[in-house]
Amino acid sequence: MRTRDFLNLTGGSLVSHRMRSFLTALGISVGIAAVVLLTSIGEGIHKFVLAEFTQFGTTLVGINPGKTTTAGTSMGMFGTERPLTIEDAQALKRLRFARAVVPLVQGNAEVEAGNRRRRTTVYGAGPDMPEAFNMQVKSGRFLPDDDPTAPRAFAVLGSKLRHELFVGRSPLGQRVTIGGSRYRVIGVMESKGTLLGFDLDDTVYIPAARALTLFNNDTLFEIDVMYDEETPVEKVVQGIKDTLSVRHGRDDVTITTQQQMLDVLGSVLNVLTFAVAAIGGISLLVGAIGIVTIMTIAINERTNEIGLLRALGARQGQVLSLFLGEAMVLAAVGGLSGLVLGVGIATLLHAVLPALPVHIPVMYVVLAEAIAILIGLVAGVFPAYRAARMDPVEALRAE
Repeated sequence: MRTRDFLNLTGGSLVSHRMRSFLTALGISVGIAAVVLLTSIGEGIHKFVLAEFTQFGTTLVGINPGKTTTAGTSMGMFGTERPLTIEDAQALKRLRFARAVVPLVQGNAEVEAGNRRRRTTVYGAGPDMPEAFNMQVKSGRFLPDDDPTAPRAFAVLGSKLRHELFVGRSPLGQRVTIGGSRYRVIGVMESKGTLLGFDLDDTVYIPAARALTLFNNDTLFEIDVMYDEETPVEKVVQGIKDTLSVRHGRDDVTITTQQQMLDVLGSVLNVLTFAVAAIGGISLLVGAIGIVTIMTIAINERTNEIGLLRALGARQGQVLSLFLGEAMVLAAVGGLSGLVLGVGIATLLHAVLPALPVHIPVMYVVLAEAIAILIGLVAGVFPAYRAARMDPVEALRAE
């Protein structure tokens, strides 16, 4: 059989049964569109979450009080005999690789300015916080490098809190009351947005030592160390561990590198992307069943044609290729239309809902089309094999 005749027979069969061909391709199209759309949303969420965590840089190490137990959970500030202190943070500053060290205390308190007041997040921090967390001061300055254990009562406002408390006027030099204590405002931060639902602009920053007093704590919530990029992270972790072990008399802190957090997040998000792709794959299975059904019906209808082809000298392999080709063309056309549909819906969703993170992965798009063709091949094997094995005489006799 010549190639031209092969193509004419395959194309003619599909065109002569337009509605049947359309419905068969539609099943694959919906499945591919579902895979592309769901993986685009899953990949978009993946990239969004990782971007949220890396906006502060990738050379940060977090130190929390309490040693991680063998069960894999941290005992936190209740699992240590020695709390993390301001002095611990000062000791870590002397490490050669430490570019910035931030003692951190977190809580909620009422902030009042004039006749305006609101309850907001209060961060007790150190002067290195803007450098460590890639933050910018919009006006004024951040907390100065005072005596870490007896700092002056200064406060720096987040951009949203500044607009809430000081409408139409500059807050610099003004007094605010935080948890019953008075502070002088010396700066306003640039907008940082939200991190996984936490508004980083609706906050106020005060010295860590004063936050410990405000919240009646004897331990820091965390110490964050920003290190030189050239320093291996293993050396950083070991240096921190050695320093704090000498001060505390034992290894009683939990050290978490940014890479560890990203690895865990990446693993979870990869599972999420795979899960949504698998959900879309169910539609592909339905499409494959549709191809098997339609091709079986087509073979029953074309028994005489198969018998004639065999009588004219067509070999079994040629008949097999003919029907496999039809199944693959149907799947390929359905796959291409599904790609267009999926990409179109994903783009439209992102345009209508800009907050919804959508990223169309090229690898998944190519893989989806390849899977569509493979499904056509696999789904068409049984009907095509059945057609190729027909006895020419019996096929010609069939009604």
